[in-house]
Amino acid sequence: MKLFSLLPLWLLTTTAIFLSNDPDKKVVLNGSITTYINGIKQDFSKIPQDRKTELDKIAEFVQLKVNTQETVQLIYICTHNSRRSHFGQLWAATAAAYYGVPGVKSFSGGTEVSAFNERAIAACKRAGFDISEASEGPNPMYAITYASGAEPIKAFSKKYDDASNPQSNFLAIMTCSQADKACPIVKGAALRVATSYDDPKAFDGTPQETAKYDERCKQIATETFYVFSKVKMNL
Repeated sequence: MKLFSLLPLWLLTTTAIFLSNDPDKKVVLNGSITTYINGIKQDFSKIPQDRKTELDKIAEFVQLKVNTQETVQLIYICTHNSRRSHFGQLWAATAAAYYGVPGVKSFSGGTEVSAFNERAIAACKRAGFDISEASEGPNPMYAITYASGAEPIKAFSKKYDDASNPQSNFLAIMTCSQADKACPIVKGAALRVATSYDDPKAFDGTPQETAKYDERCKQIATETFYVFSKVKMNL
């Protein structure tokens, strides 16, 4: 509470301070993403029970690693690593910081390589992420931050077994039905959980495009925050 008392009242309404993966370091979520989080937390009750059953498997994996003080490695996998898997990776990192869950490292990958889709990037920006292009080319890398004091996430399209991703002892989270069918076994995964999401790509170039990308971003954010809200810390 002493930390909050040092901040002016107006700042408390637009920012939030949480633990990062480094227990001695604080991260400050920016105002827009904090407002977004406050909204999605109200929707936990809307998640269907059968969906929660699958999400709880992810929470149990995270809880086990926290209890044993091991690194929590999560890889979100879709077909092209262009939309849904990036949403998962970004929201997992943000949720871990928000709830103060230590040692969480989130990644993403695909069964194929394409590029981080510009429409998905735009949806992430609308949700409150700061995104800048770190390299050019057909598959550019982006530096993404959700808070000051947090290391930028390097986002680009890659296969799930890319050298930049963990090769063993990770949880594979299948975010699309196509990737789920293509990878019945994910080599190196300690656990594999399927939480498929509808692809907003189906609405590219239509009047519903923006709304559908925002809808999918919000759904993945809501379910990811639900997962991390279930993790209990030994205080």
